[in-house]
Amino acid sequence: MKITGFRTLRTFHDWGRPIGDVNGFIDSGVTEVPLVIIETDEGIDGVGMGSHAEVPRLFQALEGKDPRGVQSLYDAMLAIMFKTGHGGAAFGGIGTLDMALWDIKAKAAGEPLWRLLGATDRFVPGYASGLDIALDDEALHAFYATFAERGFTSGKLKGGRDWTHDIRRLGIIADALRANADNPGLMLDANESWNLKQAIRYLSKVEEAVDLAWIEEPLRRWDATGHAKLTSAIRAAVATGENLTGLEQYRPLLDANAVDVVQAGAGWGITHFLRVAITAHSRDLPVSPVGLTANHAVAAAAAAVPNHLSAEVQDVRGPFGMLLDQEYADGGIVLGDEPGAGVTIDERAIAQDQRLASWLAPEGPHVRSRRAGLQLVPGALYPR
Repeated sequence: MKITGFRTLRTFHDWGRPIGDVNGFIDSGVTEVPLVIIETDEGIDGVGMGSHAEVPRLFQALEGKDPRGVQSLYDAMLAIMFKTGHGGAAFGGIGTLDMALWDIKAKAAGEPLWRLLGATDRFVPGYASGLDIALDDEALHAFYATFAERGFTSGKLKGGRDWTHDIRRLGIIADALRANADNPGLMLDANESWNLKQAIRYLSKVEEAVDLAWIEEPLRRWDATGHAKLTSAIRAAVATGENLTGLEQYRPLLDANAVDVVQAGAGWGITHFLRVAITAHSRDLPVSPVGLTANHAVAAAAAAVPNHLSAEVQDVRGPFGMLLDQEYADGGIVLGDEPGAGVTIDERAIAQDQRLASWLAPEGPHVRSRRAGLQLVPGALYPR
């Protein structure tokens, strides 16, 4: 079997609600979903979702190769980016192609990806995550109540501006999830919006009222020293790693004992997640994938590693024109039996309904607020 070509297209995800975090939000609730399809000479196509960044250049490492050698091809994609570096957006292109390669490998074997990767259980524990900074209290409760109906017992709030506001809203999430657990798991995500002292002061107030399971991305992603001091100063676990683009970027955090829950962005692909998981396992740390909407196939990898804790589930609907062979029940993801990564796309429908919906809107969560980390008064807004 040989790789013969690729094609790209874009679809969109209609979240049905505003989505965002402390840095900003997308009021329309509609975002783009780039897709890449890798073609082979045996007619087996692989589908990847996440990014088109550097795909033509990266494809040079794949063309004419057997797609089943996924790990070697992953390293070949890293190598082709040697001089310019594989970080940032390029890492998203690698992750998208990586997903497509794993899809082909599992289809060729006639097995669902989770079984090919070595899992014996198709169930992946998860937690609800509303990307909910722009939801009012009523909509916040309704979102988590919907997940409670599917058996979820944990939820993560986007916050970080005002601890009194966050404490109240964490209580709303707990109330919605209490249908399944007397003491639901509660997490808070600050999306790198604090400095160290700000984080300690803020969390000392939150922890007076709430038993947080973890605080996510409290500081800048590279601040190993700050994360180490923070985890020693609070009860909650410190979770970070979703924006680290490459295994080598975890080393300072791990060496400093600065992270308690090791996260990996699902958009960076399956091979990256597997390598992060094993690295974390060598330190007796749990791993948690973030943003499965950007690469749902990472759920199959989560089922296969020994230290998976819980996966972020942000929506129960898939992108337009895509059918995902999975369901959300019993507090997690139940993976299906279709060979491959379990994704079917309707290219004709996608071509007929194109929507401009960039994550990079100036007011959106992917653009860091100018005054993030420079706030003296809780509740003050970050001007752009």
